[in-house]
Amino acid sequence: MDLRLSGKIALVTGASVGLGREIAIRLANEGCQLIILARREALLNELASEIEASGRLRPLVVSCDITDRQAPQKVLAQVLAHHGHVDILINNAGGSRPFDGLGTLAQWEDAMYLNFHAARELAHVFLEGMKERGFGRIVNITGGDEPVAMNGGVPPNGATHIWAKALSRVVGQHGITVNSIAPGRIHSEQIDKKLLPTPEAQEKWVAANCPAGYIGEPDDLAVMVAFFASPLSRYITGQVIYVDGGARHASH
Repeated sequence: MDLRLSGKIALVTGASVGLGREIAIRLANEGCQLIILARREALLNELASEIEASGRLRPLVVSCDITDRQAPQKVLAQVLAHHGHVDILINNAGGSRPFDGLGTLAQWEDAMYLNFHAARELAHVFLEGMKERGFGRIVNITGGDEPVAMNGGVPPNGATHIWAKALSRVVGQHGITVNSIAPGRIHSEQIDKKLLPTPEAQEKWVAANCPAGYIGEPDDLAVMVAFFASPLSRYITGQVIYVDGGARHASH
C-alpha cells in the first residue's frame, strides 16, 4: 500500500534508540524527510548515516533535551531554518518512573513534564504551520493507563490521551489529526535492559499476560505509526490504539 508519505517532513523525538529509531527508519523508507531528535547526538548521527546509506535523504539531527523549558522554541527555530515546516510530529520521547513509595513532588513533576507537558508544548508550536497548510499529523507514543504499581510514568499517559482527544476536536477542521498509540511490551532498551532483562523474565511475562505469545518487535509499532502519519488516515482522529499483543485487559 502506498501511504502517500513521500516528501512529507516528519519530526521524531526520542529517535536515538528503540522504538523511536525504528519509527524513524520506517518513515524514511516510506519517503519522509526526517528530523530526528534526542539527547544522544552520537547515536542520532549513526542513525542519520544509516538512513543516508540506504539511499534516503540524510535526516536533520537535533540534539536536545525535551524537558528543557526552552526546547520547543529552539526546535521550532531549527526546523524552520532547514525545512520551513513540519507535516508530521511523532511524540515518542518519555520513560517509566517507578517509585519506591508514593513519590515526592519533584519526582511527580519530573514524570509529568517528561511524559506529558514536553510533548504537548512541542505539538503546540507546530500547530499554526499545520493549520496554514491544511495538513498535519500528531502521533503520541504513550503507554498503558492500567496502573499496576506506583509509577509516575502511567498517569501522564491518561493525561496525554485526554489532551489529544480534546486537541483533535479543535484542529480537525484544519486537516490535522491527533492520535495516540500505547505500546505494550515491545523489544526496546527500556524493556530488554530494565523491565524484563532476562529471557526467563520475558518468557514468564508472556505466559502470564500476552495472548499473542511473544514480545513485539519495534516495527510492529512503527507500521501503525506510519499509517497514522499517512494522508490515508484522515478520518481517524482522537483515538488511542493499543499495540500490545492483546495484553490489555479492558475492552476500551
